[in-house]
Amino acid sequence: MIYFSQAQTDALLQEDIQGGDLTTRALGIGAQQGVMDFCHRQGGCVSGISVARQMLCSLGLTVTEQRADGEHAAPGQQLIRAHGNAAALHQGWKAVQNVLEWSCGVSHYLDAMLSVARARYPDAQIACTRKAIPGTRLLATQAVLAAGGIIHRVGCAETVLLFTNHRRFLPDPHDWAGTIAQLRRHAPEKKIVVEADTPDEALAALRAAPDVLQLDKFTPEQSADIARLATSLAPHCTLALTGGITLTSLASYLDCGIRLFITSAPYYAPPADIKVSLSPDARGI
Repeated sequence: MIYFSQAQTDALLQEDIQGGDLTTRALGIGAQQGVMDFCHRQGGCVSGISVARQMLCSLGLTVTEQRADGEHAAPGQQLIRAHGNAAALHQGWKAVQNVLEWSCGVSHYLDAMLSVARARYPDAQIACTRKAIPGTRLLATQAVLAAGGIIHRVGCAETVLLFTNHRRFLPDPHDWAGTIAQLRRHAPEKKIVVEADTPDEALAALRAAPDVLQLDKFTPEQSADIARLATSLAPHCTLALTGGITLTSLASYLDCGIRLFITSAPYYAPPADIKVSLSPDARGI
């Protein structure tokens, strides 16, 4: 479970409703009791439900039915239902719809990627990077976990990850063994993850035995070659593929023997189509 503070969900509402709903006010219908349903037109793995509930309750609405984050909705299935006065319903409508559409788009895309990977390797895993759309990091984290993925790095202080851009500042950028040894000394409780941009760099890194080696933008053929050599050079090193890993490209990498894929593609998936219906509440008549 990802915790969203009241301030965070209030900020999501405030983006749209800081002045109230002018149309509802002008029509004089705000005090009427109503019901609002959010339904998933296409169906798929859902996320954003708990955030949606918190937003709706903040407006004084009562949520009577909801799906759970990570569940699979059928096409046309209801995700959440809320009751309350029409003014609050119209204020929550678009802000909540936006959260659900974007979150469900991410979780559905990642769920599809995992289905492709696990059809070949049941233990395959997909890790999503911190390259989320600005302002969506927490929603993205929730959507990834709801779909069954993992978070690659929440932030740059969480793990040790050696990039080429780090090595360029070192006295000898090619001293993989010395650099990895230094990282182990200064971060003894962390796994040492390094990234290679070329096959030669990958082989040099493997000889220094990091805990994890990321292959950035390698072709499927290059990836398979490194995976084959890694079994003897660094048998305890975990290999990961990153750079250009999408739902479209994933299948071409499944012959490499690598089971960890790192991606930011789900964050840019098409949003889900969430239908919202508001109507008078017969219970209030």
